Amino acid sequence: MTFTAEAAKAAFPDEVVTVAKTRLVKVPGLQKPVALITLDNGHDHTRPNTFGPQGLVSLNAALDEAFAAEPAAIAVTGKPFIFAVGADLSGVEAVSDPQLAREIAQTGHDVFRRLTESSIPTFGFVNGAVMGGGLELALSCHYRTLSENTAAIAFPEVFLGLFPGWGGTQLLPNLIGADAAVTVIIENALAQNKMLSVKQAAELGIVDQVFGSADYLEQSLLWLAKVVNGEITPARREIDRGSAWDAAIARAKSIVDGRTHGASPGATKAVELLELARENDLDRGYAAETDGLAELLMSDVLRAGLYSFNLVNKRAKRPAGAPDKSLARKVNKVGIVGAGLMASQLALLFVRRLKVPVVLTDVDQERVDKGVGYVHAEIDKLLGKKRLSPDAANRLKALVTGSLDKAAFSDADFVIEAVFEELGVKQQVFAELEQHVKPEAILATNTSSLSITAMASKLQHPERVVGFHFFNPVAVLPLLEIVRGEQTDDASLATAFSVGKQLKKSSVLVKDASAFVVNRLLLRFLGEVLVTVDEGTPFDVADKALEPLGLPMTPLTLMQLVGPAIALHVGETLHESFPDRFTVSENLAKFVKAGKKGVWIWDAQGNASADPEVVALWTQGDQPSTSEQVRERALAAIAEEIRIMLDEGVVAEAQDIDLCLILGAGWPFWNGGITPYLDRSGVSERVNGKPFLAPGVASVPAR
Repeated sequence: MTFTAEAAKAAFPDEVVTVAKTRLVKVPGLQKPVALITLDNGHDHTRPNTFGPQGLVSLNAALDEAFAAEPAAIAVTGKPFIFAVGADLSGVEAVSDPQLAREIAQTGHDVFRRLTESSIPTFGFVNGAVMGGGLELALSCHYRTLSENTAAIAFPEVFLGLFPGWGGTQLLPNLIGADAAVTVIIENALAQNKMLSVKQAAELGIVDQVFGSADYLEQSLLWLAKVVNGEITPARREIDRGSAWDAAIARAKSIVDGRTHGASPGATKAVELLELARENDLDRGYAAETDGLAELLMSDVLRAGLYSFNLVNKRAKRPAGAPDKSLARKVNKVGIVGAGLMASQLALLFVRRLKVPVVLTDVDQERVDKGVGYVHAEIDKLLGKKRLSPDAANRLKALVTGSLDKAAFSDADFVIEAVFEELGVKQQVFAELEQHVKPEAILATNTSSLSITAMASKLQHPERVVGFHFFNPVAVLPLLEIVRGEQTDDASLATAFSVGKQLKKSSVLVKDASAFVVNRLLLRFLGEVLVTVDEGTPFDVADKALEPLGLPMTPLTLMQLVGPAIALHVGETLHESFPDRFTVSENLAKFVKAGKKGVWIWDAQGNASADPEVVALWTQGDQPSTSEQVRERALAAIAEEIRIMLDEGVVAEAQDIDLCLILGAGWPFWNGGITPYLDRSGVSERVNGKPFLAPGVASVPAR
């Protein structure tokens, strides 16, 4: 045990300490008591248990007490709804001493390993959320039970640019097999931190038994007694350390290469450690985890991941510049203009989250019926997956209706349009709406690039118009850009933020500027890539140029996903506003006119090649660039555009730019979005003369 109590407090003076308390519990069928250790940081479930140095010292002391009692068994459980969710990341940010980083890594191993190597049977009673170091603590026990209402089960470390460093990479594959461990530690983490369900955790063999939440602790203790008495022997799978392990590591490398392109040292190290776990030698494995963790904790890449974590978990919950929430008006009915795919997705989201009447309108009954039918069908799918009860599904379907008459919006409190992306059309829609809705009803637009101020300019009540820009697919991407027009008042804006929160979206306040944040930046770097193709750079060279950033998809694949026509339209809007920086590619215009949907076509094996028709259509020059040159130009363009956007006040700070790119475009946590990467790589300094972030923000603080 590395830390003393005094040293632990000095290391993380502001730690919210998870205290471990031991009590002896009599259990029917056992002569000796069970030493039950409960983890509790003194807060409710909204502040989960975490482990910093003081928490580890407390757990170590609780284990001393437990072992001294010579009990029949030792069990560890958590406070209501929470087991533990890992290391105290807020304290890690302040670490500037490499020796302290190593002590943190080593101490977790020292304490948790006592449970693994105990001659007394040890049990993890996972009564609620369990992630990261919390899951490693449970895995360190000999046996595990799980509460059926546990909402979060995961190893999120690789998502953050880290790896499970307190035993996870060694214990998990030797419990459930290498391939399943690759899924949990790497594949799920790199799929936007996908969680395991209780059923999956049980099927994989991560836990031995699942019990209902009402009497979870009692049932777990009775089960423990049967295990101790030999009445139950929990199954353990036979681990294939040969060809199956080889295949698992090959799959891990393929996933990491495909998702990160070598940009995340944490993901790469996780693969190495999983390979080492084949030996099932905890001395070697834990030493390697400690070395890797100590090194990674002192890297700017890891600090960028922690910066991202804070953006998503703290800043997103308190949007910069949002008005006082007490100004928000209640929304009891929602209107949606349009019944196409986007409008239908919005209707489904609003009715599921707000549970208020939602009415769609469109120009003919067939479209209205199709839109309402889509929502009803999606609700039926949720019912089929047992994510809704029959009663809940029927109630939701009854709330969604359609109408050809906008008078159906007369008692709506919030009306959003999702019609054709043209200013004149949207102005006409709002003018019609104003004849029917009450004066205080919010008029929202899902425009991706048009001016909110211009849209509201001809209305009697322009103060209630607000931009409410979702990202596709609506159900998946959590970002909501809330745009304030020049005349939007605080009450309307506060209502928009309140609705965004009820929709479980992360909202960012954005100034009314062309294409707002995400689309403006994506179009800037896509435009730069297309210019290099126009100049003569081969499609594949240009498209792969940004791979070192580990972005979720290449620029040309992104264009294919968004739709070339939409990309062209937004590009034209930006060109009108900023002609010196946003060019409209004549080749892209020809591409759209020809009805082409994408540059790439895929064969049966999933290999991509450029569509010969596109190659023939695209007129190229004779000045090709290398991948490195394309990357330098694209990054310089992004750095320039971000600086201009901050100077214009499009968002409050660079942190909001990063938050938008993480949540709206899926840019990697380990890059911190983009500005930490631009600072770290020197692009910010080269282009703008200074970094975006202060020293120690998304980087290791100076000692």
